[in-house]
Amino acid sequence: MQSLLLAVDRLSTWMGQLFAWTIVLLTFGISAEVFSRYVLNEPHDWALNGQIMLYGALFMMAGAYTLAKNNHVRGDVLYGFFRPRTQAAVDLVLYLLFFLPGIVALTWAGWTYAMESWAIREKTFSATPLPLYPFKFVIPLAGALLLLQGAVEIVRCVLCLRDGRWPSRGEDVEEVDVDKLKAMVHVKDEDIAELDRYVQAKER
Repeated sequence: MQSLLLAVDRLSTWMGQLFAWTIVLLTFGISAEVFSRYVLNEPHDWALNGQIMLYGALFMMAGAYTLAKNNHVRGDVLYGFFRPRTQAAVDLVLYLLFFLPGIVALTWAGWTYAMESWAIREKTFSATPLPLYPFKFVIPLAGALLLLQGAVEIVRCVLCLRDGRWPSRGEDVEEVDVDKLKAMVHVKDEDIAELDRYVQAKER
């Protein structure tokens, strides 16, 4: 079971990392358009539409990745003090009542939306139109990945309720944990205080 959960984590991570490259495209595209507009005096009417589509794709595809890393914003004023089983019970209720209905609706409506766009070969409203329908398929794709990752998180809740501890998850980029960093390099608070005193003495 754990290998299956981690496999879904890896899929969400891979897709998130893949679409993260749109940041490079956005940076290059915006920089090129600024140069073209203000230096060459040749703005492109399609540039803003392209940037919006790339940003939308990046935003949508980051959902499953962020859920896999357990990094979505959460009001944890009280949650952080709960025992793992209590946290799992709260998460499970919220997943079943709010997450699943919302993401199923997003995926269903997104698929309909994308198919309608495909049927008419929808394009942007500009003098030089861009094809819009390929980007509409990002909506159901992102919804499907969120559903898959959400199912994994629900299983994790059930396992935590059973075992009393959270199952492990795939790792990628994490915020720096100062205490872990200190333990890794074998540094104590006393060592840091001694270094501070040494630096202050040298400055005098």
